[in-house]
Amino acid sequence: MRHSIAHAISACLRTLLALLLPATGQRRKPCHPAPAPADPAAPVIPVSPWSRPWTSPSKEEAAELFRLQADRHAHAEAAWELRLQWERRRAATLATMGVDYPYTYEGAPFGLDDFRASA
Repeated sequence: MRHSIAHAISACLRTLLALLLPATGQRRKPCHPAPAPADPAAPVIPVSPWSRPWTSPSKEEAAELFRLQADRHAHAEAAWELRLQWERRRAATLATMGVDYPYTYEGAPFGLDDFRASA
């Protein structure tokens, strides 16, 4: 029994050493020094964007940009009109209840101070 256990341990060690050590006939360290790195390549200089003329957007691209801008402006105007309509309705509702709502607009002949209650 001892002989088979020793034989198994010996086989395991032999396998581990074969995996860890280099193959037969090879040296662990090279005898000759590693070759010096080649002459560093010249630094790559990126091409300047100013070396070619600026390319403007095509007619179709420009038209699309202006159309999107007009759409955004129209959407903002519609949202502003809805906001004003909501504010007018609120002022009318409060007026029916007898509450003064400080509704002013640009160029109004009266300001917010005219709505303050004097005690």
